[in-house]
Amino acid sequence: MNFEFFLAKRYFRGKRQGSRFLSFIKIIAITGVAVGAAGLLIALSIVHGFKSVIHEKVHGFAPHITIESATTGPILRADTLQTHLMDIEGVSAAHPVTFGDVMIQARDDVSGAVVKGVEPNGDLTDLRDYIAEGSYQLDPAEDGYPGIILGAALARAIGAEIGGRVTVYTVDGIPTPFNPPDLVQFTLRGIYETGIERFDDAFALVDISHVRPLFGLGPTEATGVDIRVEDRSSIESVHEEIQWSVSFPYRSETIYQRYRNLFAWVDLQEQTIPFVISVMVIIAAFNLIGTVLMMVLERIRDIGILKTMGAKSREIRRIFMLEGIFVGITGLTFGIGIAILFNWLQATWQIIPLAQENYYMNYAPVDPHLADFLIVTVVTLLLCALASWLPARFAARTDPVRVLSFGR
Repeated sequence: MNFEFFLAKRYFRGKRQGSRFLSFIKIIAITGVAVGAAGLLIALSIVHGFKSVIHEKVHGFAPHITIESATTGPILRADTLQTHLMDIEGVSAAHPVTFGDVMIQARDDVSGAVVKGVEPNGDLTDLRDYIAEGSYQLDPAEDGYPGIILGAALARAIGAEIGGRVTVYTVDGIPTPFNPPDLVQFTLRGIYETGIERFDDAFALVDISHVRPLFGLGPTEATGVDIRVEDRSSIESVHEEIQWSVSFPYRSETIYQRYRNLFAWVDLQEQTIPFVISVMVIIAAFNLIGTVLMMVLERIRDIGILKTMGAKSREIRRIFMLEGIFVGITGLTFGIGIAILFNWLQATWQIIPLAQENYYMNYAPVDPHLADFLIVTVVTLLLCALASWLPARFAARTDPVRVLSFGR
């Protein structure tokens, strides 16, 4: 292959007098491959980033598995169920929780919310990582009132501030002097913000011992049991074991079932966007057909001379296929460089901002995968080789007698 490689490299780099137009076409072909490869790699990095961030935020807010009563009533012996669940392989923690709809008030503003009572030392999620103001504390503040943690949107809606008083109450029917609401007052200790509106605008966390009286539950009763597994990848397998071990009157669901809409939205992006962007690579690669064909026409006399000197058709075909592959390699190199530079700029400076209320984050996240770079490289080079094959085959079938006669 040394002979073919030498000539292909010479033709690719060489500049003939009067061939500026061909050089321009070659630059356009290289640019097309570069833009297509860079666009596909950047799109893949962004959709992977979206998926990673959304997964982290959902896992940070919700437990891996939740068990609730299959009836309208509560779980009567949540402590016994908790002990049983801890014996299941793969379960790292299980805590009884109590939640329900309440009205929540701060200053003069009132809003509906879902209050969740958890263990005094906190819940089984990573919500601590999303505290935007204050701290994750449910123990009583200096004023003696128990602590409460609110979502950022909910706190803004009711005008709550760190250290301020928050009143939570339930209403059973129409409030009257004979049917007063049950209420508990709290001190706002922390505000969390995940960026996902459905999480931030309607949830409040408090110590479970202060929520049970609001819903008329006893000390061993709970609305559900939250479960955390040792390894996220085993959530489904642990859930199957729980379903087999814990039957009616309980029902269980995983985090993927509870928030299936969010996960489906992310998966849809990951599946469709790269497919659409990959069309750019295909178009750019097949633009090489015209480019290599023009290279063949420019070197038509050289082909005739090479054949009269004994060059075989397969050697001529390899020369121009290699020249097309050189165009692909050059464009691919520039494309990979552009993608790497973009990923660094976006990760460091967040040059593409987003509206958090629409995209659940302030800027486009990037999560480049080495496998994507390898796949795009292999596929692009294969397409370039395929696109170069047709004009290279035309060059190999050139009749040297006709070429040299035409040139005289």
